[in-house]
Amino acid sequence: MSIRQSLAVLSFRAPRRGLLEITPDIVGWVAAQAIETGLLTLFCRHTSASLIIQENAAPQVRDDLENFFTLLAPESPGRYSHDDEGPDMPAHIRAALTGVQLSIPVIGARPALGTWQGVYLFEHRRRPTTREIACHLLGD
Repeated sequence: MSIRQSLAVLSFRAPRRGLLEITPDIVGWVAAQAIETGLLTLFCRHTSASLIIQENAAPQVRDDLENFFTLLAPESPGRYSHDDEGPDMPAHIRAALTGVQLSIPVIGARPALGTWQGVYLFEHRRRPTTREIACHLLGD
């Protein structure tokens, strides 16, 4: 057994605030590495976007999550002192609550996601933005 590793930075264009499924890109990248068993680490290189694993069959789940976070950290003028980049403090709060890193086992050269699980970039800003996800795969 020989341990190998692969590293890449994948870019994604988030057209709006909300959940953008990136599962096919992640699955494709992992498969191309030809590592059968290991651990995949995904890291979002931003403070106003995050990564989550969530239901990928029912779009209502994504809508409900987006609505919940809008209520939890509302965009409200005067509510926050940080406004260097415009009214984006709610985006930072949402990212802090959801996290920027995921660890996923790899089995059979595929992320070991459940039947209804997908990997999502959770964009917390309103405007279209390009986001980078660092991917590190360690295994054999």
